Amino acid sequence: MAGTKTRSHVRIAGRVRPRTQKSAAARVRRHLRVRKKVTGSPSRPRLVVNRSARHMFAQIVDDSAGRTLAAASTLDADIRAAEGDKTAKARQVGELLARRAAAAGIEAVVFDRGGYRYHGRIAALADGAREGGLQL
Repeated sequence: MAGTKTRSHVRIAGRVRPRTQKSAAARVRRHLRVRKKVTGSPSRPRLVVNRSARHMFAQIVDDSAGRTLAAASTLDADIRAAEGDKTAKARQVGELLARRAAAAGIEAVVFDRGGYRYHGRIAALADGAREGGLQL
């Protein structure tokens, strides 16, 4: 395919600037390093965080069954309509995810930061999940 760069650990399609490509590949390497140690089980599933420039996505995954048990993002209608900056909305995503996890019968999770630094929106999402009642 024209314009496709392929690496052994990441595939980035389209025209990507070299600096962006390097940082994206570095994040994937960090995520793989974290995933070696962090796995979800039925008793304590994994809370996965993904972040874009504009939105936050979080889901609770049982790795043994390969199923998503609960999910929330800033694209949900109630969070999208809310006021505040991206950090405040990330906290709301964590609280919403904690409510949905409680409805699914999940009390404790393992936090997978997805290769991102535990800072800013990632930390706000984790704090919101703790405030909502999830044990991280």
